[in-house]
Amino acid sequence: MNSLNSKNIKVTLLRSVAGRSETQKRTLVSLGLKKIGQSRVLPNLNPILGQVNKVIQWVKVEPAE
Repeated sequence: MNSLNSKNIKVTLLRSVAGRSETQKRTLVSLGLKKIGQSRVLPNLNPILGQVNKVIQWVKVEPAE
């Protein structure tokens, strides 16, 4: 996650959650991501960034406009 200084971030699910651990699946669901290509705009807060960091290999993160 490179310099996300905006107030909100946009998180998009890029890959399937099949075969992933249960905690990673729950993390994606708690972020509101259930389907490939689905995006959510979330606040740029430390707890949210921690969750995103846990599943960073399956999501794309960018500043929200």
